[in-house]
Amino acid sequence: MKTGADARDTVGFDAGKRVKGRKRHLLTDTLGLMLRIEAHSAGVQDRDGAALVLDRITRRFPFIERIFADAGYQGPRVAAAAPRPVEIIKRTDAGFVVQPKRWVIERTFAWACINRRLARDVERAAETVRALFQIAMIKLRPAGSHDTGTFELDS
Repeated sequence: MKTGADARDTVGFDAGKRVKGRKRHLLTDTLGLMLRIEAHSAGVQDRDGAALVLDRITRRFPFIERIFADAGYQGPRVAAAAPRPVEIIKRTDAGFVVQPKRWVIERTFAWACINRRLARDVERAAETVRALFQIAMIKLRPAGSHDTGTFELDS
């Protein structure tokens, strides 16, 4: 996520995307409800950032059986940091195909980025970003019954 001019804490440069800013690592359940978020410098590799978000996660959420991740999280570092088996969901080469396991995270980021302060990172501290993300997730409420798996934002 690109940062604004006032961002001072944990700002770095992601050479792969050529962006100065912060990265957000998000762990959700199968419905897309946030379990944990970490924000850190964009200069930190995804594999190293996974250790931050997976640290002590099974102590707080012992029901986690398997962790799904995209290709940026493959390798021995993530496998060593993960308390449960990690399954890498890879893209297909046949154009755009919705991949249900990856879509859960993208939908959660979309829910959060409806909030103006999370659409662009203008906060000075990464801790503020984490707090605002948690507030955005608290604002989610079920749209109808809990069985549908659909949520909407309170206005």
